Amino acid sequence: MPSVQLFITCLTDSFFPDTGEAVVEILRRLGIEVEFSPDQTCCGQPQFNAGLRNDAREIAKHTINVFEKTSGDIVTPSGSCAHQFRHNYQELFEGDAEWQPRAESLGKRVYEFTEYLVDKLGVTDLGASWDGLLTYHPSCHTLRGINVDKQPRMLLKHVKGATLVDLPNAHECCGFGGVMSAEHPELSAEWLKRKISNLEATHAPTLVVTDAGCLMHIMGGLKRQGKAQRVVHIAEVLNQR
Repeated sequence: MPSVQLFITCLTDSFFPDTGEAVVEILRRLGIEVEFSPDQTCCGQPQFNAGLRNDAREIAKHTINVFEKTSGDIVTPSGSCAHQFRHNYQELFEGDAEWQPRAESLGKRVYEFTEYLVDKLGVTDLGASWDGLLTYHPSCHTLRGINVDKQPRMLLKHVKGATLVDLPNAHECCGFGGVMSAEHPELSAEWLKRKISNLEATHAPTLVVTDAGCLMHIMGGLKRQGKAQRVVHIAEVLNQR
């Protein structure tokens, strides 16, 4: 039986455990053994984005050490963390004769969840079912950072009973942007308002995302505005049967 390593991410682990459970259940149904290293921590993206490169390097070294003790692909329900592993680690250790090759080796093992299903396993239909309209928000790092867009859309189009409708200006950031939402809260709030307005224009009661940061940010905005729409991670949609 093939196996993968699950990198759960900080936000999923702390706030959205149902997403992690859905990822595991889906992979197991596909005959994939899921292994989880309890020594994993944050990937270091918040520190990297804040310009705290020395702190980010220490976290990256820890992460590399943890996963070098494992084998197999690394699957994560987050395009932003996948981007951190593949690209930002290379930047952190550029020119470092010891750590740059190790960072590159780790990055080659990493897949965002929908990317792994479609590109590695060749799976687009998981037998999922969902009644009603769905619309999809492509998270910034998933879309532009690792060029994953067709994969989640293909998976959603095969969900029985669901109708996928286009989100206006889907490519626009939701306003989370990692530390950007903390450093520029006014700008973040305006982007969030636009995203929610575009969601309302679809008349879809459910917005699907691939990253817990977007999930948390948009969900919070909807709650504060008293809106009825919900936000779910794609893994939870694909796990509905």
